[in-house]
Amino acid sequence: MRLYDVMRLAAFAAATVLVAQPTLADGSHKIGSPAPAAKAGRTVEVVMNDNYYGLDALAVQPGETIRFVVRNDGTFVHEFALGTPEMHAAHQKEMAMMQEHGMLTATGMNQDMKGMDHSAMGMGAMTHDDPNTVLVEPGQTAELVWTFKSPMTLEFACNVPGHYESGMVGTLTVAPPTTK
Repeated sequence: MRLYDVMRLAAFAAATVLVAQPTLADGSHKIGSPAPAAKAGRTVEVVMNDNYYGLDALAVQPGETIRFVVRNDGTFVHEFALGTPEMHAAHQKEMAMMQEHGMLTATGMNQDMKGMDHSAMGMGAMTHDDPNTVLVEPGQTAELVWTFKSPMTLEFACNVPGHYESGMVGTLTVAPPTTK
């Protein structure tokens, strides 16, 4: 077999493995899953401003489904993302790339760029559609409904470049209720 054929076969095998395995780039399978609003046991209103949330911390129970109603009272686009610090760090890189290429602006998504093929730039699909995240433009409201999996400490954060670093992050504790 020629080297060229071996390389083609290896590339095909790698692509097949990647396609065959279910993946969630956002890591949501580790922290829970999206849910329909009808399953929510309670609603939590989250108000965002430049650059902070109206709440610093939140406690939920394992298995609990929460309907987050997220309102942006700021003048900049903000994000409400559920995840671990590692998930946020990875997402921040994606958001920085989106901003570098003009898809993400200070006030929202550049709708003219949504349909572009970004694969030539080495970026693959450039979208903002992770199930554990909502991007909310100024004056707008969005909803995220989430069922939390097991006890852990998470963060809710805005990963728009510079926002997390300026303190737009809070603690989300998933733990059973304490008895007294």
